[in-house]
Amino acid sequence: MGTLIIALLGRNLAWRSFLQSLNDTLRISCMIMTIVAGATVFGHFLAVTTIPTEVGTWVAGLSLPPAAIIGMIICVYLFLGCLMDSLAMIMLTIPVFYPVVTTLGYDPIWFGVIIVLVAEIGVITPPVGINVYVVGGVARDVPLHTIFQGALHLLSAMVILSLLLIMFPEIALFLPGLMN
Repeated sequence: MGTLIIALLGRNLAWRSFLQSLNDTLRISCMIMTIVAGATVFGHFLAVTTIPTEVGTWVAGLSLPPAAIIGMIICVYLFLGCLMDSLAMIMLTIPVFYPVVTTLGYDPIWFGVIIVLVAEIGVITPPVGINVYVVGGVARDVPLHTIFQGALHLLSAMVILSLLLIMFPEIALFLPGLMN
């Protein structure tokens, strides 16, 4: 709404571009709602089949340390992030991984913070780097390799933050802990 007001005040909004932006907004909103609807159906399917509970029990029974299992889950998110949008990835995988993580005794809030962070790392990581291409579509005058180079600086900072959060979960749990 703020952008609309600014465009109207600056007289930068033509009727045709306004209709085009509404069309784009509607198209993107429909895509997101389709992803959410599909993930909801998938979540109900998983709940009925009890697959997440079975997977959680099976993984908890493995002789691997919990840190190795979390490492494998993080690797799955990094890989999937290179191939798909973070919202779809999180919506499709949380019903499977959440019971595993809680069975292993990890804090769900910490896990949520870690998953959002590694999902965002995945969507700026080459070869696909979906978010980099989105920025490239908006900033058409900037070469794609320049955007990827700029994203690498953010990528290194996010990897360092992820490692810190994995080594010191209290960082992610400090503020939520104050609410008790």
